[in-house]
Amino acid sequence: MAKHKIITHAEKKIVLENFFSLSTLQGINYILPILVLPYLIRVIGPEKFGLIAFAQSFVQYFMIITDYGFSLSATRKISLCAEDKACAIFSSVMTVKIILAALSFLVMAAIVYFIPRFRNEWLIFVLSFGAVIGNTLFPAWFFQGKEKMIYTASINIIGGIIYALSVFVFIKGPGDYLLLPFFNSLFFLVTGFIGLRIAFREFKLEYVFQTYKDIKEELKTGWNIFISTVAINTYTTTRIFIVGLLTNNTLTGFYAIAEKIAGVIQSFPLDAFTQAVYPRLSKIFHKNKKRSLKLMYRLQHSTTVTYMFSLPIAILLSPLIVRVICGKAYPETIITLRFLIVGVFFVVANAFRTQFLLVSGKSEIYSRIHVAAAWVGLPVLLYSVWLFSYLGAAFSTVAIELGILVLTLKIMSRLK
Repeated sequence: MAKHKIITHAEKKIVLENFFSLSTLQGINYILPILVLPYLIRVIGPEKFGLIAFAQSFVQYFMIITDYGFSLSATRKISLCAEDKACAIFSSVMTVKIILAALSFLVMAAIVYFIPRFRNEWLIFVLSFGAVIGNTLFPAWFFQGKEKMIYTASINIIGGIIYALSVFVFIKGPGDYLLLPFFNSLFFLVTGFIGLRIAFREFKLEYVFQTYKDIKEELKTGWNIFISTVAINTYTTTRIFIVGLLTNNTLTGFYAIAEKIAGVIQSFPLDAFTQAVYPRLSKIFHKNKKRSLKLMYRLQHSTTVTYMFSLPIAILLSPLIVRVICGKAYPETIITLRFLIVGVFFVVANAFRTQFLLVSGKSEIYSRIHVAAAWVGLPVLLYSVWLFSYLGAAFSTVAIELGILVLTLKIMSRLK
């Protein structure tokens, strides 16, 4: 009977242990912002909050560059490689990430120096960039590939609590708004160095200087996922950035608040589950393709049904949610949140399908879906925000995510 099981007891135990670790991490990571967000909005106000959100969305582009898709491509390689090859993969990936971080800083400095919109608030962008360096150093992809997410969880939980306490203790008024990106960057940097130390100590890693051929191989491996990630962020992270460019800091603040709330609804506990499942699903596919496909559809169905019943409740409770978090029932934030929640359902209903394209080695198809969405979505996003202000970003989100779901369903039906 055991051979007919989609997932064995031992595999289930590993996945659940990692899911618990990541769920605990994400629970803390989402609870802390829920506690910090109301405080910040009351203390620094929507205008300064919007400026900080704009700076963070700008810096997020450089995080995407330094990640280069390694959170998926390198994770998969580590999950499948022999122990003696882990050092070489780790060294290659870290070399590429550090080079990309250095290039990113030069690009960021040039943009801030030459463009007045950025130069006027140059310090907030410089302070925010520390998060890019810390994120570059933190080997979350390695821990995930080794299915040891407990390290990621422990480090980030402790760091997150210290970060939240720093916000409450030191930020007392609108004039202290620059401390927020400073504390955020400090959190990333400290956790990055601690994560590296643990990786070297616990897994007996040694940094091995890599040849040009090794670096080129890593760049080639992560290319399709990198392009996909850039494409995805063209119509996700870019939303706050475009609202910030085409409106003002206050409206950007209202919109950013709605995005953060919708992000919590979408990601917890879905992100923890998909990250915990990904390396295990890769191993199962490597041994039995049909078994991995059945498991993917079972996970997707149960997740879709769960969110189908819970999201309408979130839509109904939107005014209460916004009032509790913001202290006021900002109508701009409420209506934006309701539209974004609809978009959340389309994302959730597609989460494991898109992940399976990577598990099954169909990274080119995965890339084409999101590149196509970016080519269509970016013009739609720009035009919608220009026409309908911040609400245009919410409208376009629903349309784009629905389009991706339909396209993925069509492609997956051919891969059965």
